[in-house]
Amino acid sequence: MVLDNQRENVDPLLTRFAKHFKWVNPNTLTWISLVFAIIAGVFFYFSHPNQELQNFYLYGAALFVFLNGFFDAIDGKVAKLTNKTSKRGDFLDHAIDRYADVFIVGGLALSAWCTYPMIGLLAVVGMLLTSYMGTQAQAIGYKRDYSGLLGRADRLVLMMIAPIVAHIFLIYNVELPYLNLLSWILVYFAVMGNLTAIQRFYSTLKWFKK
Repeated sequence: MVLDNQRENVDPLLTRFAKHFKWVNPNTLTWISLVFAIIAGVFFYFSHPNQELQNFYLYGAALFVFLNGFFDAIDGKVAKLTNKTSKRGDFLDHAIDRYADVFIVGGLALSAWCTYPMIGLLAVVGMLLTSYMGTQAQAIGYKRDYSGLLGRADRLVLMMIAPIVAHIFLIYNVELPYLNLLSWILVYFAVMGNLTAIQRFYSTLKWFKK
């Protein structure tokens, strides 16, 4: 499940949307995506299993995760359409993405949905190491590495869908073994994120040998 590998297939659709934002500076779109990530993290942080059926905070979190992903996806397209691509913009985009990831996943990790704090910590560590290995490979002359089991696009899609499903589970009193759904999502991020980081680490080492 690596949606990052499908970038070429979704590029035409993203470009179509990006045309409607050509009047906005692409760096502004990047900052807007961060604002949405912060709001999503706040919704996750204040959500609670005992109150979710009254306040629908998980729905709010899912919506703002989507908005974060959308604006993060089109800022680069707008830059290309308006001939404003730059190394500064690329750096800003990657740096803001890391902050956005921390706010989104960190908000969930610190919420009442995370049964064990260690699960949340390992999820954040795996997420950051995955991104670091990809950008570091590019920094030393290799390609930007999107390989592995769990990329950013995968995480965002899961963070859009899982909160809605978790809310529905509460409505119908569906219980998973040992942990709630969102805790299992963090377990998945922790395991697959760290495995993906290791995959990218060894992929870059193999490139040195070639």
